[in-house]
Amino acid sequence: MNNDLLQQYIKANPKWKLKDVVVQLMYDQIINLKILPATKLNINQLAQNLGISRTPVAEAVGELMEKGLIVNREDNPGYYVMNLNINDMIDLYRVRTALECEAAAVCTERASAQVIRELEELAGHFTQFAQKRDQEGMTDADMPFHRLIVDSSEDPYIVKCYDLMVPYLSMYQKAMTRAVATDRDNPWYSSVIYNHEAIASAIKMHIPELARTAMKDHINASLNYSSYTKNNILFG
Repeated sequence: MNNDLLQQYIKANPKWKLKDVVVQLMYDQIINLKILPATKLNINQLAQNLGISRTPVAEAVGELMEKGLIVNREDNPGYYVMNLNINDMIDLYRVRTALECEAAAVCTERASAQVIRELEELAGHFTQFAQKRDQEGMTDADMPFHRLIVDSSEDPYIVKCYDLMVPYLSMYQKAMTRAVATDRDNPWYSSVIYNHEAIASAIKMHIPELARTAMKDHINASLNYSSYTKNNILFG
């Protein structure tokens, strides 16, 4: 992070307080793994790099601690970006399964024809990228598909709970992209290729239990697919 990047954020959000700009900047850097998991943060150094006083940086770090993206470790005092590990990912995906399976089931009753068309289009893109083993393309097509299902459930509690998980899902997906991109032998690759199309089809047919099952199968396959990379440094 540097002052040039900070100025871009200020220009994009001219009415924001400086602290809020720094929060957004650091948030984006963390969830996109520009600042790697487990990195120790030095508030004075960050402030110097950004060309600002330490106060807005310290306030931003405090806010991101409340979100769980930055932690204060007892074994080695200081501020650290949250680490990624396979056990935490399993816990995250357990909750994800509960929320998204229900969202998919509700969508069979509430999704409009336009939403179904959009889901089918996104599902088609995901399949194409998966067939090409284009991991970045798969990631880019994946989150909008799941986000659309959650939002289209029109259940405010599902949406709010899902919003809390989005930063962590984004981090794990970015980590997975890096870990799997060079791995041509992942045995779970084939299991995820047509998952999105199966979910979209179940929603289109208005069959709640089929939508639940298709979503559960997809998330389990994604977890297995990601777990295969557990020895990668980002899953330490």
